[in-house]
Amino acid sequence: MQFPRHTLKKAWQLRAELASKKTTSLALTEDYLAKAKASKLNSYLTFMDAQAIASAKNFDAGKSSGMLAGIPLGLKDNLVTEGVKTTCGSKILANYVPPYSGTVVKKLEAAGSVFIGKCNLDEFAMGSSNENSAFGPVGLPQDPTRVPGGSSGGSAAAVAAGLAAWSLGSDTGGSVRQPASFCGVVGLKPTYGRVSRYGLVAFASSLDQIGPLTLDAQDCADLLEGISGYDPLDSTSLDRPVLHYGKAVEKIRTDATARHDFVKKLRVGVPAEFFAAGLDAQVQKAVESAIDALRKAGAEIVPLQLPTSKHALAVYYVVAVSEASANLARFDGVRFGDRVYPNGANSSLDEMYEATRGTLFGNEVKRRILLGNFTLSSGYYDAYYKKACQVRNLIAQDFAKCFAKVDVIIGPTTPTVSFERGSKTNDPLSMYLSDIYTVPVNLAGLPAVSMPYGTGEKGLPVGLQLIGAPFSELKLLESVAALETLFDGAF
Repeated sequence: MQFPRHTLKKAWQLRAELASKKTTSLALTEDYLAKAKASKLNSYLTFMDAQAIASAKNFDAGKSSGMLAGIPLGLKDNLVTEGVKTTCGSKILANYVPPYSGTVVKKLEAAGSVFIGKCNLDEFAMGSSNENSAFGPVGLPQDPTRVPGGSSGGSAAAVAAGLAAWSLGSDTGGSVRQPASFCGVVGLKPTYGRVSRYGLVAFASSLDQIGPLTLDAQDCADLLEGISGYDPLDSTSLDRPVLHYGKAVEKIRTDATARHDFVKKLRVGVPAEFFAAGLDAQVQKAVESAIDALRKAGAEIVPLQLPTSKHALAVYYVVAVSEASANLARFDGVRFGDRVYPNGANSSLDEMYEATRGTLFGNEVKRRILLGNFTLSSGYYDAYYKKACQVRNLIAQDFAKCFAKVDVIIGPTTPTVSFERGSKTNDPLSMYLSDIYTVPVNLAGLPAVSMPYGTGEKGLPVGLQLIGAPFSELKLLESVAALETLFDGAF
């Protein structure tokens, strides 16, 4: 049973080849660019050839070094990048070129990363299938007739197809983890405040986090270490030390004794609510096989209850649409992006507003703006938004009680494997259910990671989700590294 990590070279392996002079960053960059441009998956919206080649040459000339330097990387196209189009997958920003770069982009530039290009996404990160992009859907690398997940589908597909060594996405309700699950890669949503959001085009500000998509736990740890840290430009950024995630994961990956000792001390929680009706039988079987592998390796398996998690999806779609309607008010044809004059020079300001937003926003974005305006409107605010925030607090309290008993919580990332393109586009509620296991994490501000473990329908990857207490990314990534070894040993 193989996943992309078994067939493609990981960033840490490429780094070793660069160090031993077996290849050059320029050769790697030209190879990834060529494959990405030849691909029909539609993973990229904009290529950054000149910048990529320049960064690669700098590395080869000894002007940059470190664990991120010289390695080709894809950026989700809602991360603003100075001088490079940042479209958010929307017609309204089709020609927008930012005058600045976000903090994470600057960190990567300073570390010598090589940006291949900007990756396709659901418009303004709103979607679970990458079918909402104004510039066409992204195909699943294993079967292009199926979806790669969303909204970071372009970023996940690029890694799974070998079109980038690793990439960045953003996760508002599962938008890193769900495409990671569908594409068979590792995707991490960090603790809220762990990674700066400055320069991430906002969807729902209290939920959004930037996260890595990689082939394995080692790459995920290295990339997370490179993008983490306090940022005074982000008022939600938290001043916590950045740990040496990479070294810790390397020890688990390479040292059998350390791995054995780690698993023996691991307390793994299994919520009954994650195995209720609606979970595909093959997905459940794969997740249970991972739990069984941990049990056999000596981990303590602890049954848990998350009683308010059943309300998480409803809470999420009140909070998210409310914040989205406020954040997207700025895209009015005046301050950002393109504008539409329905009556030419005789168009009034109101006509321009209406035509610009009505024509250039897609259906899903308009749906969420309308819902958000309703939930925040006078007379409904207390009944919907305020109530949702109260239940959100209860969800966080449930998780806190669980983490007094366990180190990590385990379950499926998604109820099914990747579905066929077009099969859910006319049923938004069915599409929203794809996020049923991921949205509670964002509501509680917790870190969580999806990794491939087993397969389901037609041999497609099943995503295993691990959830941790705030700032427990190290424990999560060590757990993923251990599970990768357990999986490879079993199959």
